[in-house]
Amino acid sequence: MNFAPVGIKCPEHAAVKASRLPRVSTAQPRPVRQARRKVAGLDAPATVALVALNVLVYLITIYDGGGGLDAPGGKVFQDGALVGAAIDLNGDWYRLVTAMFLHAGVLHIAFNMLALYWLGTVVEQALGTWRFLLVYFVSGLVGSAGALLLTGPFAFTVGASGAIFGIMGALLVLEYVATGSFAGQALTLILLNLALTLAIPNISVGGHLGGLVGGVLATFALIHFRHARQRWIGPVLAVAVAAASLVVAYARVESYDYGDQAAQPPTATAVTPLSASEAWAAAKRASGTRYGEHDT
Repeated sequence: MNFAPVGIKCPEHAAVKASRLPRVSTAQPRPVRQARRKVAGLDAPATVALVALNVLVYLITIYDGGGGLDAPGGKVFQDGALVGAAIDLNGDWYRLVTAMFLHAGVLHIAFNMLALYWLGTVVEQALGTWRFLLVYFVSGLVGSAGALLLTGPFAFTVGASGAIFGIMGALLVLEYVATGSFAGQALTLILLNLALTLAIPNISVGGHLGGLVGGVLATFALIHFRHARQRWIGPVLAVAVAAASLVVAYARVESYDYGDQAAQPPTATAVTPLSASEAWAAAKRASGTRYGEHDT
């Protein structure tokens, strides 16, 4: 992919001569094909691996849930979803990461994986695999912190969309660096998805906004210091963004005032289509016996 003044374009439409593009033929030996695919920028191993991992986890939650293809559940889902009360009461900080690999239904994972593959391949080829993975997980962590910031302690949040919004943010930075303008396809894509975020119910606004901010900051740090003598500065600053999100998440869960919330079943916000009674029961299981300490 090439970042042109009119947006992200494939090589055939970016004035790249066909004779300069490496050709890949299945008749060639496998090492030659792999080398030529890499030169041609067709390989995105991390993106493919992330898609495969998300699908695998979804299949596990479908099997555990026992309710059909569109009804994930079971221990993996309940113990991995982002629930502020579980983090506050049980110290389940791992949920900030595991929630990124859980999805609430077939359409949820289908749209997310399509976006991840479509956008991730472009960003991975532009940044390189390890930088791409760093941006992805930093965005996911900032998205989790954002989800906690804008929801209550009993909200269940799952999905890779925070990290995917971070990939959109990375595209925005890459397009700006290449063209000198924010007015391109990346910004249009972001605005469209933000509009959908606000228009569709049960969407984690904080998760999407947080992921977007994390992706922009992490990518800017990596790009700005990529050719500097101290190349380690970029990755360190990206990690610092993730660390700052952990501080925000910690401050949020420490500020919970449960008050009368224990007396009423919480409604399920974020992206999981749970009924109030199901959310209440799941929150009780997620927060364990220690929940009783806040039940008065």
